[in-house]
Amino acid sequence: MTTAPHPAAELSLSADDARRIALRAQGFLGAPDRRAGVRGVLRHLGQVQLDTISVLARSHELIPYARLGAVGRRTVEEAYWTDGHAFEYWSHAACILPIEEWPHFAFRRRAYRDRPHWNHQLSDGAYEAVISQLKAEGPQTATELGGAKNKGEWWDWSDSKIAVERALMFGEVVVTERRGWKRVYDLAERAVPDALLHDDLDDRECLRRLVRQAGEALGVGTRADLADYHRIKGEAFDAVVADSGLVPVTVAGWGKPAWADPAALATEPRGRHRTTLLSPFDSLIWERPRTERIFGFTHRLEAYVPKQKRVYGYFAMPVLAGGRLVGRVDPARDGRTLVARQVTLDGPKAVPAVAQALREAAEWVGCDAVAVERVDAPELAPDLVKALG
Repeated sequence: MTTAPHPAAELSLSADDARRIALRAQGFLGAPDRRAGVRGVLRHLGQVQLDTISVLARSHELIPYARLGAVGRRTVEEAYWTDGHAFEYWSHAACILPIEEWPHFAFRRRAYRDRPHWNHQLSDGAYEAVISQLKAEGPQTATELGGAKNKGEWWDWSDSKIAVERALMFGEVVVTERRGWKRVYDLAERAVPDALLHDDLDDRECLRRLVRQAGEALGVGTRADLADYHRIKGEAFDAVVADSGLVPVTVAGWGKPAWADPAALATEPRGRHRTTLLSPFDSLIWERPRTERIFGFTHRLEAYVPKQKRVYGYFAMPVLAGGRLVGRVDPARDGRTLVARQVTLDGPKAVPAVAQALREAAEWVGCDAVAVERVDAPELAPDLVKALG
């Protein structure tokens, strides 16, 4: 495997420097920009990952909550999906993206058109029929377009579902919102502003912009960190990083070349730290090697691990406090009670922070009580219950 050329670094960062830069870049250090709100969070992160799992809330709701505090869940949805501010497409995974990023995904749309990786066969005329229906009837779900599935297994998509998903990947169709978790599709010519509705940028310019944006969102990162942000191939990263505007740096203990956002290096990262529960799909922690490198914290989503093999719980959410990951909570809801099925604490000092994170999350989702079922260190359970009030 090749690695990107990395000239002699102009700056050396300590591990703590890198951690603080990452925290500020991700919106967890310093006063949050409440005026920009949810849309500001989305624009800065460049994407917010979607996922089907909903425990306290869905992950795309948890992302702005973790940074801004108790912003209303309806407010979150409206910020994403009204007035044409965002669209859904394939980035790190299925993600909500600022509409301004549409031109920069031309490289991916071209790749799908040139090498469509489909196992589904599409009947003659099905693609054209879906486009015609959207043109005549406006935004629709797959169900409204004729049904998402045939009568077989879950992966047995109907012709209309195959067609509209293909049109989505090609860029002829856009997902403009989720309605009851169903994608709502519309024609790109109607949903994307005229000034943005083009594939004029060549692949190099698209990739250069996305590498720069990843650097701005992460603050500092290795080749793997930065390429993974929008799932860009390593060789493509190598080809554009020198022109991206990111600054080569070395970080103590990382053992790999790194690059930083020059704006992140210009001022000392300082300010108030956020205390909060984090979605496992939060871009601060979604890449396990990076999380281990920055925080010394090993985290794995166990939702797809057999129950008997889980260590921390189905949807264990790391707890961020004081710029550190100080524990985990596996949450659930029982009526108006937030249930902490399993709590893992990094020693007694973590108790107040974990209690604060639980209380604030409970209030945000409309719960008026918190119950603790299990603590990994039983001797700390009374202290946690007391701290919860």
